[in-house]
Amino acid sequence: MLVKFMQCTYRELYPDQNFAHLAQTVEQYFSVDTPLWWVEMQRESVLADLLSDSNLPMLPSSQAALPTAPVACLWLGTAIDQVKGWRYPHIFLLYVRPAHRRQGIGSALMDHAESWARARGNRQIGLQVFQHNQPALQLYAKLGYQPQSLSMVKPIEP
Repeated sequence: MLVKFMQCTYRELYPDQNFAHLAQTVEQYFSVDTPLWWVEMQRESVLADLLSDSNLPMLPSSQAALPTAPVACLWLGTAIDQVKGWRYPHIFLLYVRPAHRRQGIGSALMDHAESWARARGNRQIGLQVFQHNQPALQLYAKLGYQPQSLSMVKPIEP
């Protein structure tokens, strides 16, 4: 399910791309040291949302009365601050299904991650966000995140 949520995230931003490689990312980085939290809601409240996404596996209608279904997740990894040398949690993925956005779920997940990091003695938490993803940028700014560096890329023609 993590791979499917990652694909949903990137497909929203880049609808014409193929994201089959994300399974390798999860395989390489997912471990007991990379916490993953899910938010689930009553199935009836998310059934229409799930049906609209043909890339998610659906249960036969006879099983559609199961109590919950995932609507959001947060996956953390580890990064190293190149200036201070600190290891710190890095958000690999924060995804809330479109029908459940702007209800505080993303903020609650971020608060949970920050509490988790604080309890471990971490001094910071980081993330990467696409510059054109304005809703995410607004959420992170509202939560007190500030730019620390700028990632730049240059396409190289073969």
